[in-house]
Amino acid sequence: MAAARRPEPPPDDVAAVIDALLVAAGAELGGASSAQLLDRARGLTRVQNLVTAELARVVARAETHEAAAADGLTGMRPWLRGHVGATGPEAAAVLAAGRLLERMPVLGAAAAAGAVTAGQLGVVGRILTEDVWATGAAAGVDLAAMDQVVTDTITGDHPRTLPQVCQRIADTIDPDGPPPVDPTEGRFLRITRRADGSRTLRGSLDAAGGEKVEAALEAIAAAGRCEGDLRTRDQRSADALVQLADLHLALGDLPVLRKVRPQLTALIHLEDFLDPTGAAAATTLGSGVTVSSLVARQAACDADIARIVLGPDSLPVDVGRAQRLVPAHIRRAAEVRDGGCVFTGCHNPAWMCDAHHLVHWIDGGATSLENTALLCERHHTQVHHGFTIEFDHDQGRWRTFRPDGTEILIGPLTDTRGDPLPDLRTADPPLFDHTGG
Repeated sequence: MAAARRPEPPPDDVAAVIDALLVAAGAELGGASSAQLLDRARGLTRVQNLVTAELARVVARAETHEAAAADGLTGMRPWLRGHVGATGPEAAAVLAAGRLLERMPVLGAAAAAGAVTAGQLGVVGRILTEDVWATGAAAGVDLAAMDQVVTDTITGDHPRTLPQVCQRIADTIDPDGPPPVDPTEGRFLRITRRADGSRTLRGSLDAAGGEKVEAALEAIAAAGRCEGDLRTRDQRSADALVQLADLHLALGDLPVLRKVRPQLTALIHLEDFLDPTGAAAATTLGSGVTVSSLVARQAACDADIARIVLGPDSLPVDVGRAQRLVPAHIRRAAEVRDGGCVFTGCHNPAWMCDAHHLVHWIDGGATSLENTALLCERHHTQVHHGFTIEFDHDQGRWRTFRPDGTEILIGPLTDTRGDPLPDLRTADPPLFDHTGG
């Protein structure tokens, strides 16, 4: 299938900016004076503001024209996440800024001149929301004057008063404030996975919900205390949360996802599993994180162990065509291999995915790992309507092609003349080293 091997270079005007910035980035700073360094920082701040405003403008226009559909995605937020590596909050902020600059043209003109920072756009957008602005328009408020006041505050002598000024405008437009809402609507829990597999939790609960969670964790924490327990309260709470998950996973009373009961999955070679020392052995968890094999052996003290026979290519043997639906052991292997939806630019986790036959079963395709790929519901539909995916064994990764045969490629780094960029990736070390070295 013929396709480009890299994203297309940007337009000439953007390419010229990239070239100029690359020259600036290579400047020697060793001989610069303090004043020169500060002037350089000030100028680069304006450059950053200009890029922020222009990116917001382009992304908002792309959202209006549903441009992300060309790459098989539903909107610019998932496109920014999947194609240029933006985080969820970063993608949301860019799109929100673009919408803000469209409804506040005076502020938009100042931003286009490089006078407004991304943080200031965030403050304005958080307080003067689309709902507040729509309320003002319906009430006949002079929104142009309000727009001018906000811009004058940012570009004037007291930009630190911006939150207070925006709040005063919001109170003027809507003195009653937003209508009361269900307190549970404010609940959220964000779990961020670090490179080593550890997690950071951040969230918020309403009063009643928080009371329930605290009561459950306190009961488990108190039951687990013994004489000489030196753990801090924070440590006891974290241990109680993990124990709460252990209890429900062991009871088997959690909802079944994709015909598979929720469980801790670990991939480890048999010889490593049997080695009592655990030296230099590694385990791959179901999320794709590599940890010490001690983790798997500890979990296996009270767990079922599934034995999977690997073929000469280190892949689980298939079950032929006698079975159409992908069985649990092949799905688990696909989850370990793929980690989630394999459609380029998609980050949906494995539990949201279907097991897709690359060659349809009705067309003679086998029910095997090699013929299976994980796809979320949307991209499963896309693949059945013109998009195609294939596994590149040479590079060890999935590739996605549009209906016209061009490949969907991701990444913000593109050469301005269309030449290949240096390969910035490094090869992953082997998961298991049995050489004894």
